[in-house]
Amino acid sequence: MADFFGELGKKISDTASDFSKKAEDTLEIQKIKSDIRSMKRANERDLRDIGRMVYEKFQKGEVDDTEYISLCEEVEKREEEIEKQEEQIVKIKEEI
Repeated sequence: MADFFGELGKKISDTASDFSKKAEDTLEIQKIKSDIRSMKRANERDLRDIGRMVYEKFQKGEVDDTEYISLCEEVEKREEEIEKQEEQIVKIKEEI
């Protein structure tokens, strides 16, 4: 009878541990997804700004690509970070 309760306790403990791990993973995934959404919004804003600046320069006949390198680099960095975080989500989901 003691073995039964010992085994039952172990199963309950294992189940609780698994549940806790899954809950932590789910929260981590949600945080990563939130970060990705924020970076995508920032990219959209910067791309909109790039377009506006290019058009204004175009209207004045002053298109000069070097002025936009900084914004383009920021967009590129965020795209790389988004890709890394999406890979992290895949890894976490594989562990579940």
